[in-house]
Amino acid sequence: MRLADRILNAPPYPFAALSQARAAMVAAGRRVYNLGVGDPDTPPPPQAYEALRAVADAAEMHRYPDYEGAPAFRRAVAGYYARRFGVSLDADRQVVGLIGSKEGLSHLLWALVNPGDAVLVPDPAYPVYAAQTRFAGGEVVPVPLRPERGFLPDLAAIPDEVAQRAKVLVLCYPNAPTSALAPTAFFEEALAFGRRHDLVVVNDGAYLDIVLEGERAHSLLEVAGPDDLAVEFFSLSKTYHMTGWRLAAALGSRAVLDGLRAMKENTDSGQWTPLQVAGAKLLEDPSLDAYVAVENDRLRARRDRVVAALRAAGLEPSLPRATLYVWCPVAGDDAAFAQRLLEATGVLVTPGSAFGASGRGFIRLSLSVPDGELDAACAALGAFGGRCGRA
Repeated sequence: MRLADRILNAPPYPFAALSQARAAMVAAGRRVYNLGVGDPDTPPPPQAYEALRAVADAAEMHRYPDYEGAPAFRRAVAGYYARRFGVSLDADRQVVGLIGSKEGLSHLLWALVNPGDAVLVPDPAYPVYAAQTRFAGGEVVPVPLRPERGFLPDLAAIPDEVAQRAKVLVLCYPNAPTSALAPTAFFEEALAFGRRHDLVVVNDGAYLDIVLEGERAHSLLEVAGPDDLAVEFFSLSKTYHMTGWRLAAALGSRAVLDGLRAMKENTDSGQWTPLQVAGAKLLEDPSLDAYVAVENDRLRARRDRVVAALRAAGLEPSLPRATLYVWCPVAGDDAAFAQRLLEATGVLVTPGSAFGASGRGFIRLSLSVPDGELDAACAALGAFGGRCGRA
């Protein structure tokens, strides 16, 4: 038996490799401080459990969910965008519920990309964008994110011939892994680029609510017109610490979302309805803005400790403005540095090259680590000191 070429040619998923490295160290009796994966370490707000318990026993909740998301959830997402970003959305036509944004991003690319189509993918970036483009038979065109541009892509540098072949421009702001924010002026530029080349502009907004500097992040949909082929992904995973609940939504262009609906109708049966009802209750409760603010304060304090530890170790990280991550330049090969750091200190970080060629020379550290473990990791980083080399 031979597996399909799309599987045989797929690169290993970097976070699976991190889990294997961690398991090997633990099996050898070593203590590992896992700063490699962005998975919130504290539970969701109590309101999530209360809302789930209130409906989970109802018999009708155990039948097939709505393919495009429970109406209550879609209305709540639309209402949240109206309150948070001033964006008016038709919950019936412009919101699709998802089993996590990873699922939705994957299915959207399959809905849009034919074999040979080009997809403009940021580099460095979440590996799923490139992997799913390749699975769909598309061509991945990396668009570098450089520190001198604030980790915003230079759209003017994309050759017209490439842009004309492209079906999709993928963005991610607030950005993982670099933690950059995008101003509305950049989103306007991206939408103009999309109109000029008749391509879909997608923003992965998984970290829209996790802002550590400034008032808030901006949504792509704040500046999108009714005819723009613009879609944004919104997730409850990081904002409300619900990564295991797998609850998200795609919002925006009706024409584009019709393609996503068709993919989902033929692929999955939707997320369990009680989870969607619980998510809706959170989004409809403005008092939870205080919960988000407290959690962002916690992340800000962690960020400051990690940045201080890296600087004490002779590195020069910038101060992240958003997300769960610190993106830090290192001297030499980033993968070798990460391995050396793990062996010497037990601190597990992600090499920047795991996110693409433009990530070489960086490491990513996650802040989603319990405070005691994070403090121990920071102490180990500081003790590592001069052995790490200056970037």
